[in-house]
Amino acid sequence: MVSFLRTLRSARRVGLKEWWRQLNYIGDAKSGAYIGTDQFGNRYFENRNAEEEIPGRHRWVDFSQHFYHNSQVPPEWHSWLQHIRKEAPTQDAVMQNSTQPWKAPWTETLTGTRGAYKSYNTAAPKMYAWEPKVKARE
Repeated sequence: MVSFLRTLRSARRVGLKEWWRQLNYIGDAKSGAYIGTDQFGNRYFENRNAEEEIPGRHRWVDFSQHFYHNSQVPPEWHSWLQHIRKEAPTQDAVMQNSTQPWKAPWTETLTGTRGAYKSYNTAAPKMYAWEPKVKARE
C-alpha cells in the first residue's frame, strides 16, 4: 500500500499531466526537487525523503526525447546520478570552473542509427562469391 499512497501523493504534487507522463516513460511516479538541465534538455531531480524513495534511487533523469538511451546523459551528470559526486554540476564550483580548452563538446552515441561510424576498408578481398559459368548449348 505504501507505493500506492506514494503514487497518489506524487500525482497531487506534480499534477496529472506530468504524473501520467512519468508513468508512461519511467514506469513510476516520482516527485522531487528540480536540480538542473543539461545541454540535451534533460531534467534532473532529487528526492531525499527516505520514506518515499528507496536509498540509491532518489536521483533520476527525465529525458527530453521520447526515444532515449543512456549515452544522452553527459559524464558530469552521470557522475552525479551514480553518487560519484556529491554536488550536482550546476552547484559544484569545481565542475563549473574546470572547462578545459581541449575538451570536445559531448555528443551522444549514434550506434544503431544512420549517423553511426562505418569504417572504410581499402584492402582487396581475399575471397570472392562463387559465380557459375554457363556454357552455351550446342
